[in-house]
Amino acid sequence: MQHRPALRHLITLVAIIGLFIALTLPNRLAWISAPAFFFFPLELMVIGLLLLIPGWAGGGLRILLALILGLAVLLRGADLVTHEVFARRFNLVFDGHLLVDASRLLTGVLGGLSSVFVGLMLAVAIALVCWLAFVMLGRIRQVLRAAPRLSGVSLLLLITAWTVLNIAGWSRTGHFAWDQLVLHGRDTAYSIRDIQEFAETVGENDTPDLSADALFSRLRGKDVFIVFAESYGRVLLEREPFADSVTATLAQAETTLAAEGMQMRSAFLTAPTVGGLSWLAHASVLSGAWIDSETRYKTLMVSERPTLNRLFQQAGWRTVAAMPAISMAWPEGAYYGYDHIYNAHNFGYEGLPFNWVTMPDQYVWSALHTREREPQDRQPVMAELALISSHAPWTPIAAPVPWGQVGDGRIFNLQAQAGPTPEEVWSDVESIRDYYRQSIEYMLTTLVSYLQEYGDDNLVVLVMGDHQAAPMITGETENRDVPVHLIARDPAVMDAIADWQWQPGLLPDAAAPVWRMDRMRDRFIEAFSTPVQEQN
Repeated sequence: MQHRPALRHLITLVAIIGLFIALTLPNRLAWISAPAFFFFPLELMVIGLLLLIPGWAGGGLRILLALILGLAVLLRGADLVTHEVFARRFNLVFDGHLLVDASRLLTGVLGGLSSVFVGLMLAVAIALVCWLAFVMLGRIRQVLRAAPRLSGVSLLLLITAWTVLNIAGWSRTGHFAWDQLVLHGRDTAYSIRDIQEFAETVGENDTPDLSADALFSRLRGKDVFIVFAESYGRVLLEREPFADSVTATLAQAETTLAAEGMQMRSAFLTAPTVGGLSWLAHASVLSGAWIDSETRYKTLMVSERPTLNRLFQQAGWRTVAAMPAISMAWPEGAYYGYDHIYNAHNFGYEGLPFNWVTMPDQYVWSALHTREREPQDRQPVMAELALISSHAPWTPIAAPVPWGQVGDGRIFNLQAQAGPTPEEVWSDVESIRDYYRQSIEYMLTTLVSYLQEYGDDNLVVLVMGDHQAAPMITGETENRDVPVHLIARDPAVMDAIADWQWQPGLLPDAAAPVWRMDRMRDRFIEAFSTPVQEQN
């Protein structure tokens, strides 16, 4: 019996500490530290006053407060993840699909049972957070209601002290939990309004009224490859532990290609996403619309806005997509305007996957070349490539083989079974960064090797990153820029983009132009088509 009062006091203390943590928990991993919890939250006193309300009204408020508190904690938990991966807050409207995407990634890396287990644990965690909030508030309410007058006076005195400190400019007062809820509410309202406004404008065709002969006339007879390189971000050129090695790889690539008679121009593009959702970047470049959310993407998919692919198709090119990451039905492909889509199942790859990566980049280049560029008496080809060897988990790292030996890809089987497991690579951040860097260098090396082997006067390659890697990998949370390179042997191609002011070579510096990705489509059309006034 003598231990019961002490136990009740301990439970009360735990409940108060739990409420305090719930109200002050930061929503960025980098902000979580002991000083972050040295904070005087106004919500603590407001909740206390609301819990003093007696009867059924007080009981109802307890339920409502538990749900609000649980929502606040869950949203900040989601913020912790999205800030680390996408460098932004979680969005209630746009980010619901992330659970599905995460499940697919876990299935590919850890197996189906692992993703199911993680999903069940997530559901349990959500229910547990709300239940704990309800229990915690119940204990605090019980203590406050034991002496309601004293509790009310004490809480009002604390609010007075908070007000004085806040007016005096003390930085440790605030209402952080409420502010975050308000921001999420505003994000939700803005997102809904953005969906409506975007849907009204995305169908507008603002491309010049060009004839089929005028469209891309300066590329007539050339094969045009638009290449998206997974996680190839600007940080790789400017920040250690990546910059020294990656810039050396690019410098060597520049020297090698120049010796082959290739000309190069480079700059930066700002991506609409970080750390993932690469299809938003693809859609922004190809449609000329800013696609920074899943909802905008879905709206675009049902619009008639012409893509670069469809415009090339209208101008007489055969349009194809090399999408080795597509392993399920992809109805969105119909929007872009492809004559054919090569995916994980119809590209002829008989080798083993590299964990999540279905096939190495070299096979994608080789198979596309064999199927589309080798045949005689063919149309010129406009191909979109989505290279994925530099996609997480970055193990095992592929290595180039002689092009004549690529065949059906079985030559890569030993590589696919080599190297450490994802669990080993992801055991510490330095290991992750090292394997990420190696995968980027493989992507670049393979690109250069293909151009050495198969590049000619009638090949034009526009290669760019799709987005920066996740901030937890790069340490960069604000910059969304990716390198972009135009490579061709024909000098006329570079003459056509002279007013872009892109820098020579493959190493753009801090003074290089930076465009948003949605500007790429129209600038490309303008540079390589006969102007309207010259058609008459």
